[in-house]
Amino acid sequence: MLEKTNVKVLDKVVVRFSGDSGDGMQLAGNIFTNVSAGVGNQVSTFPDYPAEIRAPQGSLGGVSGFQVSVGHDVHTPGDSCDVLLAMNAAALKQNHKFLKEGGVIIVDIDSFRESDLKKAKYTTDRPFEELGIKAQVVEVPVTTMTKAALADSGLDAKSVLKCRNIFALGLVCWLFDRPVDAALHHLKKKFGKKPAVYEANAKVLQAGYDYGHNIHASVSTYRIETEDPRPGVYTDINGNTATAWGLIMASEKCGRPLFLGSYPITPATDILHELAKRKDLGVKACQMEDEIAGVCSAIGASFAGNLAVTSTSGPGLALKSEAIGLAVMAELPLVVIDVQRGGPSTGLPTKTEQTDLMQALYGRNGESPVAVVAPASPTDCFTMAFEACRIAVEHMTPVILLSDAFIGNGSSAWRIPDADEYPAIKTPDVPADLLASGSWKPYMRRENLGRYWPVAGTEGAQHRLGGLEKDAVAGSISNDPANHEKMVNIRREKIARIADDIPSLKIQGDADADTLLIGWGGTYGHLLTAVESLNASGKPVAMAHFRYINPLPANADEIIARYPRVIVAELNTGMFADYLQCRFPGKNIRRINKIQGQPFSAGEVAEKVAKIMEEN
Repeated sequence: MLEKTNVKVLDKVVVRFSGDSGDGMQLAGNIFTNVSAGVGNQVSTFPDYPAEIRAPQGSLGGVSGFQVSVGHDVHTPGDSCDVLLAMNAAALKQNHKFLKEGGVIIVDIDSFRESDLKKAKYTTDRPFEELGIKAQVVEVPVTTMTKAALADSGLDAKSVLKCRNIFALGLVCWLFDRPVDAALHHLKKKFGKKPAVYEANAKVLQAGYDYGHNIHASVSTYRIETEDPRPGVYTDINGNTATAWGLIMASEKCGRPLFLGSYPITPATDILHELAKRKDLGVKACQMEDEIAGVCSAIGASFAGNLAVTSTSGPGLALKSEAIGLAVMAELPLVVIDVQRGGPSTGLPTKTEQTDLMQALYGRNGESPVAVVAPASPTDCFTMAFEACRIAVEHMTPVILLSDAFIGNGSSAWRIPDADEYPAIKTPDVPADLLASGSWKPYMRRENLGRYWPVAGTEGAQHRLGGLEKDAVAGSISNDPANHEKMVNIRREKIARIADDIPSLKIQGDADADTLLIGWGGTYGHLLTAVESLNASGKPVAMAHFRYINPLPANADEIIARYPRVIVAELNTGMFADYLQCRFPGKNIRRINKIQGQPFSAGEVAEKVAKIMEEN
């Protein structure tokens, strides 16, 4: 092995893979992420999919990106990258703006021909000068080298070109001293059932790694500091998969089988895909004909005693609204997962936003309160999916889980928890003595105002549920005005009492500061990084991040009232800020908003917080 020169030692590093939608950037990025997690790095990823379907090859509209930060103390995929891999001229044009000055660009120079430059709308034949790039540019004939490596493979020309991304992955693995054997392990998992394809990719991976040795004197290489992780089994997991696994854990902990009734919709479909694989764990996953059928099948499953879930995105949540109201009236446990995307209507189906908050809180007819929770990161999707199920079952209510495309598609290194790290879910079965005495009624209340949950067919527990207003005890249809008002208030108070059953809100950063930065859901990593940056520069800022939205944690009012200056940052026009403003009409809640289909950068949040602080 040749000695490396010009080695940069970093506590974290950011790499961005970019190319055509068919260039395999997501696969290459995911393998690099998994390998990095396996050597003890924290990881955070941002898959940046194009919204166009089958855009012309080499066009600006068809560029796909995957950004990953690896190292320690990693909260986000990074605002900008140290290394940019651009597989063609269009990818360079769309992504060079994300590169740090003095970083490294690796390009497949075979994809920078005159025709490629024309497709990417360059005006000169000197793309790097035209874009004003100030970086170490490594021009690699990736296509030519891939063809040479596989000249005797027997693969057709199209299959050979599909291996270009793995050659590039091999080069990036060399650049960051990642073990080739670990990358081969993940290739084996991907292509193990196609030996010829696996052998070709394995050969190309090694060829890319070896090519790095031959250019070792002409480009910076990187050594990433690691830290000793907590002992356990670690994996790289994305938010949608973590959500699915959290649901399975909840099913085991409450002793009720898991049922998912859903209709495919970007970016939530992977939850359906993952649960469909888990028949071995007793999961029943049904792809229904539409969104309404998905939620209604879940309500039926809940009536029959299953832990019932339906998954969707914003447009699907709108279609499910009437049926969610039925679950509110029937007081059945139901988890509705909304992986938010840009809207309205079809909107930006592959991009991220937090624009379904008001729909989750109020988007149903009548007084129809539900619990609303929101995971803060890809790995937190596991915990909050479990929590959504626990709240739904123990309080006998629908719960909406507001994930988003950024954390649903993004991934982090995750320590697989032991089963005893999560509590048993107390399923409210009807007490045997009530059934034996015949005194049980459908709307008899427990201390938290939740009713009991009889499995359909249980002897002595015959009852009816439906969408018409019910008598407050007997469950029979009632049009009595006083009874209706009583039931409205009970359903509302039942949700309010959940505040006694969730964790208190915690303060991070400088708790003694005058400024409190508030966020919710998937913006957590960017906001925390911004707060750490501000505090390090001498600007005292505290942070409160909400994972429980309705109801808010019991100490939320006291914390917000404590700080003279409150700023809410969110990926919408100010929905959570409006929600809080209603509770604090005398407080001037400031706002930082972004509605571009892209996550915050930590730098822009820090800059805007500092500007608001200077105004006062």
